[in-house]
Amino acid sequence: MDLVGTCPKDFWEEWLGEGDCAGSEESGAEYGWYTGSGMAERIGAGDRFYVVAHGKLRGWAPVVRVENSRSDNARGSWVIVRKGGAVACTVPQEMRGFRGLRKRWWPRWAEVAFPGWRVP
Repeated sequence: MDLVGTCPKDFWEEWLGEGDCAGSEESGAEYGWYTGSGMAERIGAGDRFYVVAHGKLRGWAPVVRVENSRSDNARGSWVIVRKGGAVACTVPQEMRGFRGLRKRWWPRWAEVAFPGWRVP
């Protein structure tokens, strides 16, 4: 299942600096999207994790795995892990930010390339 999360405006630049963004060479490093949403259990290796920021869909990254980030293995803290291979894309509609995660609600065929995805 493909999921969607929102990158807060005040975290945008830091998130871009994380690495292996769309269009960059893959480093082999892994990166995590930390969430308390139980929906994270529904995504898995090979699914897409989409990011919304500044009112637009910015693209997606292929998911490597999902981990429980709590040392006591209790439910409630998850990490959606990705590597390189991100794709910059958008859809022709405004995307308002939201808390937590949501299931992708648009059809994949509606996605179009987004060369200016880095610009807020």
